[in-house]
Amino acid sequence: MKNPDKDDIARRVAQLDWERIGEDLDNVGAALIERLLEPAECESLAALYDGGGRFRSRVVMQAHGFGQGEYQYFDYPLPPLIAKLRPALYSHIVPIANRWAAALGTPQFPAEHERFLQRCRKAGQARATPLLLRYTAGDFNCLHQDLYGEQVFPLQATILLSRPERDFTGGEFVLVEQRPRMQSRAEVVPLEQGDAVVFAVRHRPAQGKRGRYRVAMRHGVSRLRSGERYTAGLIFHDAA
Repeated sequence: MKNPDKDDIARRVAQLDWERIGEDLDNVGAALIERLLEPAECESLAALYDGGGRFRSRVVMQAHGFGQGEYQYFDYPLPPLIAKLRPALYSHIVPIANRWAAALGTPQFPAEHERFLQRCRKAGQARATPLLLRYTAGDFNCLHQDLYGEQVFPLQATILLSRPERDFTGGEFVLVEQRPRMQSRAEVVPLEQGDAVVFAVRHRPAQGKRGRYRVAMRHGVSRLRSGERYTAGLIFHDAA
């Protein structure tokens, strides 16, 4: 498969409805992006899992109590498609992140992803965090937050690489909002092959009767009932 060039990825990302994406993130902490990747791009990324990619580590979830299934973190240099998508998406979600930071009273983020990675490296976070995840029948991912050090970018993205109802069944993406003094609220985001979901990593601001307040967010994957499911995860901060 021919890798799309940087300008093609940048144009594709720029053409997304960022006003709607921002509204969805503000309202529920997650936003669906349909057909971010083409089927051939999805298949080429999934094929990297078994020996075709450059990975720095492999994690078996059940060994750590994370759930059941496994994932691998890419090492630098990242695969070309991931290396192009990560800064392209960052450039459009950083205004949302800074709006949230202003509401929560936390530091602002630089406009360019490389400048943010420099901040990560100064904090001792230099290991790549983009990853591939693989689930088979019975696997699941417990609710969690992807925190790898003191530097945390508040948004991340997951891209479904497999075909639901053909390659697998079950395995829904789940986001849970833990509201202060209220019961938690779950959001299930339906994904097709090539779709992405952008979502809150740890906190998001919510509007209450007395003004803005902080709600905690966690995400996971429900039990896979059959087949095999691959996803790519794009985390914008690096790991210590």
